[in-house]
Amino acid sequence: MADRQTRSTTDVVVLGAGPAGLVLGNLLQQRGVDCVVLERAERAHVETRARAGFLAANTVRILERHGLAEGLRRHGQPHSVCEFRGADGRFRLDYSGLGRGERHTVYPQQQLVSDLLTRFLASGGRVEFATEAVTVLGSGTERPSVTVREADGRPGRWRARYVAGCDGRHGAARRSLPPGSVRRHHCDHGVTWLGLLAEAPPSLDAVGYAVHERGFAGHMARTSEITRYYVQCERGTPADAWSEERIWDELELRMRGAEYGPLHRGRIVRRGVVDLESDVLEPLRHGSLFLVGDAAGLVSPSAAKGANLAVLEAEILAEALVDDLVHGDSGGLDTYSARCLPYLWRAQEFSHWMIRLLHGPSGSDGTSLFHDSLRRSRIASLRTSRSHQDWFAEHYAGV
Repeated sequence: MADRQTRSTTDVVVLGAGPAGLVLGNLLQQRGVDCVVLERAERAHVETRARAGFLAANTVRILERHGLAEGLRRHGQPHSVCEFRGADGRFRLDYSGLGRGERHTVYPQQQLVSDLLTRFLASGGRVEFATEAVTVLGSGTERPSVTVREADGRPGRWRARYVAGCDGRHGAARRSLPPGSVRRHHCDHGVTWLGLLAEAPPSLDAVGYAVHERGFAGHMARTSEITRYYVQCERGTPADAWSEERIWDELELRMRGAEYGPLHRGRIVRRGVVDLESDVLEPLRHGSLFLVGDAAGLVSPSAAKGANLAVLEAEILAEALVDDLVHGDSGGLDTYSARCLPYLWRAQEFSHWMIRLLHGPSGSDGTSLFHDSLRRSRIASLRTSRSHQDWFAEHYAGV
């Protein structure tokens, strides 16, 4: 029992082994702060679950600054071109020559997670896989604890000085917040996507955004043999409702393959339904519990901001925790929420703008036609206005 108690006490308990949790864990480990990462999934699942793959320039700088970019440097692919397709034709934007002149790096998130995990474990870091965090207790005190369900099904508890909730919108961190301790700002955008991962080479050398009267379609390369697609569908559509043939026919139609070239088809290996929602919790701290990544605020996938915000917030929190635990300076922890929220709200604003740019209104009344005309005007302005293009580039490529 004594040994178990020793293993279950640490300075910082990190909930979740995604980009936020593993960046935070690595930075704490580098500075000698004792921490443990609790992850409900098995390691094999953590290293293979497909997520976003567009890393902003600032994210790359953070990873490089802390020696966490070795795999990224070897295998990441620079990317800086968007192509918009619609009833009024198509146009391309090379945003690396606009705004601040920054670009993305395409690096599948599961590869980044695998890199971060390997580095963390190799440096002596602890990850408890198949360990589900159930509840954060005492978050309003100086000695919080986390109750867990361990890999063998037994209950357990970890005690710490601080808890970092990097476990997403449905994780224990959010669930454990006392009623009234934070405000939740929420928006349901009324749009649903069927997200797809296809064993097929990219069909164009750009991120493709297609606006069509039947709904939005999107094309995002992941590797030379894997492509992510999105296709808008009705709310409530099951992920398996459409056959592969129907999916490819819809993508071909909406991306106007007959005009601009057919899509490279292949086996669809993963699919899931995404209701586009956004939310922000304020503040991002309750006592000894801090919210990071999707636990802090959910940004819709329309602007590829989620993982990039998670890495930025993890660095800010790591610096603050080191200042407190190593140097006795709690100032960074006191200002963590105030520092992160402006980035989060700016990402929300751009994400909302992208949703309105890419999706036509439902219905056929005069109001819907009015908003549809506004959307087409926004796209026309993005095609022709240099100042509009600079604004888009700065917000699209940055955080």
